[in-house]
Amino acid sequence: MYLHLGQDIVVKMDEIVGIFDLDTSTISKTTREFLSKAQMAGQVKNITDQLPKSFVVCKKKDGGQTVYISQISSTTLLKRSV
Repeated sequence: MYLHLGQDIVVKMDEIVGIFDLDTSTISKTTREFLSKAQMAGQVKNITDQLPKSFVVCKKKDGGQTVYISQISSTTLLKRSV
């Protein structure tokens, strides 16, 4: 199965580690540090020109990691994944 994240980006369901709401999860210092390190490592892909609402962490089979920043809410993404 696949999950559409917006802007023609689709990821395999088995690669998704988590779907997170940007408003509530970035309150945590740990989450902010994680996103900052991922950004510095070039692992963040911003797939929106609008206000971002969520981020999705994906692990690739080769061990790599990608963090997608999406304009679609985490609630909507979760509903799409079921």
